[in-house]
Amino acid sequence: MAQSSRFKQALLALPLTIAAGQALAVESANLRLAHNLDTSHVVHRAFAHMAEELEKLSDGAMTVRIFPNSQMGSQRETTELMQNGALDMTKGSGSALEPFADVYSVFNLPYLFNDQAHFNEVVYGEIGDEIMASTEDKGFVAIGAYVAGNRSFYADKPIESPADLQGMKIRVQDSPTTIRMMELLGASATPIPFGEVYTALQQGVVDGAENNVPSYVQTRHLEQAGYFSEDEHTSVPDFLLISTSTLASLDEEQTELLMQAVASSEAYQQKLWDEVDAEARSQAVEMGATFVEVDKTPFQEAVAPMLDDFRANTQHGGLLDRILTAGE
Repeated sequence: MAQSSRFKQALLALPLTIAAGQALAVESANLRLAHNLDTSHVVHRAFAHMAEELEKLSDGAMTVRIFPNSQMGSQRETTELMQNGALDMTKGSGSALEPFADVYSVFNLPYLFNDQAHFNEVVYGEIGDEIMASTEDKGFVAIGAYVAGNRSFYADKPIESPADLQGMKIRVQDSPTTIRMMELLGASATPIPFGEVYTALQQGVVDGAENNVPSYVQTRHLEQAGYFSEDEHTSVPDFLLISTSTLASLDEEQTELLMQAVASSEAYQQKLWDEVDAEARSQAVEMGATFVEVDKTPFQEAVAPMLDDFRANTQHGGLLDRILTAGE
């Protein structure tokens, strides 16, 4: 059985084994979690919630020290630190995880999910379990998943069709799938670390970028790119990753408590995301940004070859149709 499924079974058993308010004799464990997000980001806030819950559940025996804002390096660097045993946990987006495990490339495919219910069915269901547990041989697994909204284009001009992207340099995450999408849309993909995007927009190193609305506002990228064109090409989840060596060092009770705290943080983050997204949209308009409605059909037609190429992948080809079917 997949590792993550075993964790979920343990969670279901928790009310029987760990009653509310019951005194615990949990072994101590001090975990380190590093990521590249600002402390205002909803995923950081979910991690902080998880740390608080874990400390409360373990009566102070288990703690998580969080290093935000790329203090320990980029997303790629913290993932490598975790693989090498120098870090316990980190955040990985589906895009950033693709170079470490190509199965994650499926989340980078454009127009994969019909709506939020379809996203939840896949990411928090059996398919998500399998993907999250599949990297054990890479030195880590994912134990939590978080909503990251719909990614759309933003620039200093409206992008209403692929024709508007012709020749534009668009900042992307370092993901082969995302780079391929830009090529099909006619843009020049430019991988740049998240923390450098504002300056790159300001100096003309890139002409635009793509992300969700809260990130667009929190990073103040709207100051350099005032048009947010809602083509909603991808909805890529974020994941909480843990080193397999760290996981192996936890006993059964510690693991159950950690997973209970993670599950609490997932529920907290989903609710928080809806609130933050609505607030960010209002702030963006107040700050002078313009939201552009987009006919998605020309974009979907332009990137259709990506889905055909993925189906031809003998290792993961069947995964795409399983995901699409889950939305029916």
